[in-house]
Amino acid sequence: MDATETTIVRPPVKAPLPLRPADFAVKPSLIGLTREDMAEALREKGIPEKQVRMRVSQIWHWLYIRGVSDFDAMANIAKDMREMLKTHFTIARPEIVEEQVSNDGTRKWLLRFPPRGAGRPVEVETVYIPEEGRGTLCISSQVGCSLTCSFCHTGTQKLVRNLTAEEILSQLLLARDRLGDFPDRDTPQGAIIPAEGRKITNIVMMGMGEPLYNFEPVKTALLIASDGDGLSLSKRRITLSTSGVVPEIYRTGEEIGVMLAISLHAVRDDLRDMLVPINKKYPLKDLIEACRAYPGLSNARRITFEYVMLKDVNDSLEDAKGLIQLLKGIPAKINLIPFNPWPGTNYQCSDWATIEKFADFINAAGYASPIRTPRGRDILAACGQLKSESERMRKTERLAFEAMMIANHGEDD
Repeated sequence: MDATETTIVRPPVKAPLPLRPADFAVKPSLIGLTREDMAEALREKGIPEKQVRMRVSQIWHWLYIRGVSDFDAMANIAKDMREMLKTHFTIARPEIVEEQVSNDGTRKWLLRFPPRGAGRPVEVETVYIPEEGRGTLCISSQVGCSLTCSFCHTGTQKLVRNLTAEEILSQLLLARDRLGDFPDRDTPQGAIIPAEGRKITNIVMMGMGEPLYNFEPVKTALLIASDGDGLSLSKRRITLSTSGVVPEIYRTGEEIGVMLAISLHAVRDDLRDMLVPINKKYPLKDLIEACRAYPGLSNARRITFEYVMLKDVNDSLEDAKGLIQLLKGIPAKINLIPFNPWPGTNYQCSDWATIEKFADFINAAGYASPIRTPRGRDILAACGQLKSESERMRKTERLAFEAMMIANHGEDD
C-alpha cells in the first residue's frame, strides 16, 4: 500500500442495529443518562418503585458492560418489559457514513446523528489510534468549533451545535462495536469479563469542538465512561483537552477529575492572541494560574501542554526558553506537534532539525517533550485536521491529513 492509499471499511465487526432517525425524533435514548435520570425515565413509564433500582442496574449492565444496541438482547429482562422499552426508548448507535483505515492502523469514523428538534442531521468524526500497549480513541464534543484557532482545520468549520451526553458516549460505544471490544454475545451471564486486552484503553476529548464550552454533557459522558460498574475506564486514562476556558478548568478538576491537556502553542500573549483567540478572554497569566491550582496535580498526574510547531512563528530557542519559564513549577509534559498541513493554510511545519533542537532544550530543562509521530495523515485524522463539513475536495486531499495529537495521552496503569 502506498503512502496515499486508504482502505474504506464497511462490514461491522459486531453489527449494531441501524439507526432509525424516526426513533430518535420521537424516542429518547437511554444512553448517556445518569442512573438517577434513567430511574426517573422508568418511573414515568410505570415501572414500580420497588423494581426501579434493579431495572436500572440491569439496563446499565447491558449498555455498558455487554455493549448491546438491541433491547431484545437483554436476556434477563422479561419480554413485556423489553417491549415497553422498545416502545418508549432507543439505544441505537449513530449511522456510520464512512469508515476509513489508515495505512498505519488509525481508524476514522464519520458519524451522522439525527436532528435535535428543528434542524438537519449533523456529522462528527471520531478517530482511533492503535499504539504498542494501548489504543486511544479521540472523541468529539461539538459539531464544528467556535474558537477559530488560526492553524486548525476544524476551526474553519463554524459551530453548529453541542453534542449531547448520549452522542458523546455513543462514539465510544460504536468504536467498541467496530473493534470487537465488547464481550461476545455468547459469553455467559455473570462471567468475569477481563478489563485487560481491550483495544480502547484511553480516551481523549480532542476531537471536534471545545469540550469546556459543552461542560455538562461532557461531564456526564465522562463520568459514565469512568463508572466502575460499566465501561470502567480509569480517570487517569481519560484526557480532556482545552484551549483555555479558565473557569471550567477548575470545575473539570473538581467535578470530573480526569487528566488535563492544554492547547498552548505560544508563550507570549500577543502571539497566542493570534494563534488561539480565546487567549484574548483568558490570557496566559490566568490560564497558568488555573493549571497550578488543578486538583490532584502531581508528578504522577501531570498536565500535558500541546505545542504545535509552526515554522518561523513559535519555534525559536527564545520560545523554548519562554516555555520553560512559563511552566516553571508545574508538573508537566510538553507534547511537540509537527504541524499538519491542510488545504488553504498559510502555515508550514517547522524543519525537523529545529523541532529536535527545541525538544532537546526542553528535555535538558527537565521536562518530557516527546515529538509526536504523525498518525492518520492519509485519512485526515491527525491533530487539527478533523472537519466533518464535507467540503468536496478531491478525495486524495480530503483523506490526507488528521490524528497525531491523540497519541500518548493518559497513563498506562
